[in-house]
Amino acid sequence: MTLHARGILNWWEHRISNGRMEGINNKIITLLRQTYGLRDERYFTLKLYSLHDSRLTLLG
Repeated sequence: MTLHARGILNWWEHRISNGRMEGINNKIITLLRQTYGLRDERYFTLKLYSLHDSRLTLLG
């Protein structure tokens, strides 16, 4: 059995996914792109804390 097939079968047995974490990472990367060039670290930190309240749209 290949490693890929083993991972698929493990999902059917345990129902654990990293999809939510991938989504959070994607939001952080999008926020970094949108705030490129800002010098205020506190503003960026506040934006990170408010990520769960907002919906970012991916452009491009």
